[in-house]
Order: sequence, then structure tokens, then C-alpha cells
Amino acid sequence: MYVDNELGTQLVRWRHHLHQFPETGFNEHRTADYVAKALELLGLQVHRGIGGTGLVASLTVGSGAGAIGLRADMDALAMTETAEGRPHISRNAGCMHGCGHDGHMAMLLGAAQMLTRSRDFDGTVRFIFQPAEEHGRGANAMIQDGLFERFPVDEIYGAHNIPGMPVGHIATRSGGIMASEDNFVIRIHGRGGHAARPQMAIDPLVVAAEIILALQTIVGRSVDPADSAVVSCTEIHSDGIRNAIPTHVEIKGDTRSYAPHVQALLERRMREICNGIASAHGATCEVEYTHEFVPTVNWTQCTPVAIRAAQAVVGADNVEGNVAPMMISEDFGAFLKVVPGAFVFIGNGAAGAPGGVPLHNAKYDFNDEVLPIGTRYFAELVRQRLPARG
Repeated sequence: MYVDNELGTQLVRWRHHLHQFPETGFNEHRTADYVAKALELLGLQVHRGIGGTGLVASLTVGSGAGAIGLRADMDALAMTETAEGRPHISRNAGCMHGCGHDGHMAMLLGAAQMLTRSRDFDGTVRFIFQPAEEHGRGANAMIQDGLFERFPVDEIYGAHNIPGMPVGHIATRSGGIMASEDNFVIRIHGRGGHAARPQMAIDPLVVAAEIILALQTIVGRSVDPADSAVVSCTEIHSDGIRNAIPTHVEIKGDTRSYAPHVQALLERRMREICNGIASAHGATCEVEYTHEFVPTVNWTQCTPVAIRAAQAVVGADNVEGNVAPMMISEDFGAFLKVVPGAFVFIGNGAAGAPGGVPLHNAKYDFNDEVLPIGTRYFAELVRQRLPARG
């Protein structure tokens, strides 16, 4: 089934409205209201407040016992959009859909409309709209709130747009497709003093500089080359001023990996390096290390389903069934630890083309050309797994 002009126009209308009113994780109240009303207009019963601001709508056709979950994320980023002249630019200061969740929601709404009209399957579809994906909290919040007990599914599927991949291309793989994410905060305590008399101080900035450099040796010298891992320091803060050596310095960052033993290794070596360097300088430090995202690992039996659905929509030549894993993280991985399923990447536009601006960039925008593709992909998954009975 193809997206007709009426639905195509509606997809853009949904997406642009959602883009103008972004909300951060667990604050998606207006977003949830808008999505719920759109689903109710399709005749679906909507259950709200699941895991905070999450919601689920179910569509049952026939008497089939099978149930398929389709998921979209709802939250936006706490950053300012800088795309002057964009008609649908964010109206919420300091918040923008810089990751395309507005497009993901619109695609799932489009699939809901297609399936409620066609009713060409036998079984139940759960349209799952998840809060708080960006910080890895929403999926577990929904699960702990009884998501799969209240709305059981046999399998669950999700998708994310990817700038740098041409429009009309879909990619996935069996097994690990996205990494875990662990966050860290390193707090270094020295002794502040006058910038002109460093011999009286214990300079935590020097300690921080050595730690930042030394942390890069973990992947190069402690992790097996056959394993994937990333250690990134992304923020540094101190209580110093121009002519005063600080007393306290804080380093923030994250690590990415796929295997539990690598996660454990990264944490252990980080603590050893930080404590060792601080001690050598007469300083002290504490390392706060938290596990935010689990890896997203596609189930072997579900990946071929995703591939067949993608091929039916964009053609076999435009589907990559063994794409290289990415070190980005996705909260969808928490769902896949509970029920079978698979996740795909949908091209948002090649580099330099419309849709090619990177995710989490202040000028990013979801490519409206992708909306019909994602809509058809979600609908096709249902037809693959819940075929109509003759």
C-alpha cells in the first residue's frame, strides 16, 4: 500500500506541529496530548500515563492471537534551534527536536492511519509512544509500569533516521547494532592558591589534564582489539578564576561498548587511572560511574522480518542487512531485553544533501521525504507478521 496525497499532507502537518512544540524527557505533556488526540480521531482507544508520559493505542482486527508492537520516541533535546527562516522552527526556547523524534512520531501515526483504514491483517498492533529516550530512562519506566503485562506483544520493532544515509535506504543487522552508554563524573580535589605561587597549591587542572589524556589509553591498551569501545571526556569545570588556581575540577563524559565484560573493564581502569594520577600529585578524586543505556541487540529471528519489510518498501537493492554496528546508543535496547524484536536505520539524506545535517546539531531537521517511507515500513511489518487469513 502506498501513501496517498491526503495522508502525505497529514504526515507533514503532524511532523511540523510536533517540531514546533518540543518537550524534554518526562515533560512531553503537550506532545502526548497531541498524539493521543490524533490516535483517538482514528477511532483507537488510548491508554496514557504509562511510565510517566508514555501512551499506547491498540488496534485489533479479526481473531488472531498475535500481537506486534511498533514504537516511536517522543522527547526532544535541551538545545536551541538555530535555523533562521524555517517555518516550523521550535517555539519552545532552549528545546528542539534535534534527533528527529518528531518524524518518528509522525511515521507511527501514519502507520496507525493506514492500518485502521486497510484492516488487512489478523491480530493486534500496539502503537507505543515512549517518553525520555534521550537519557535512557523512558523504556524502563514503561516496562516497570507494566507495559508488556498490560499490552502484551510477541515482538517489537523500532526505527531511527540516520543523516549521512541516502533517502530511500534502510539498514539493519542481526545482533548488536547500537552500543551501551555509561556516564561518568570525575571530581578532583586539590588545593587552590594564587596563580603566581603554584608551589603553594595542588593544581587539580594539571591532574585533570593528565587524567583526560590517560583515559584514552584504556581503549588502545586495555581493551581487546576485537572488542568495540569508546571513552569520551566531553566537559570540564573548575572553581578557579583567571588569577587563582582552583581547588576543585570536575570532568564529565561517557563510554560506549557492547559487551558486559568491556563495560566492567572500562569502569575498573578508569577508577585505577584517576586514583593513581590524583595520588601522584597529592590530590584526591572520586569517580561516579553510571549505566545509562544497554546495548541494542536485534533478535536473530526478527531481523529477517525487518529486512523483508524494508525490501517490500524500498526494494532489495536499497536495504543493507548487515550494516556495521554504530557506537551511538538507543533506549530501544531495553525493550529488546524483555521481548524479541529488531531495530533499523532509515536514511535521512546523504551528507551535503537535504536531511544530511548531523543528529544533535542545532540546524538539524527531519527530512519530510522520509515520512512516507517510515510509515509504509511500519505498516509492512504488521503485514509480514500478522497476515490476513484467507
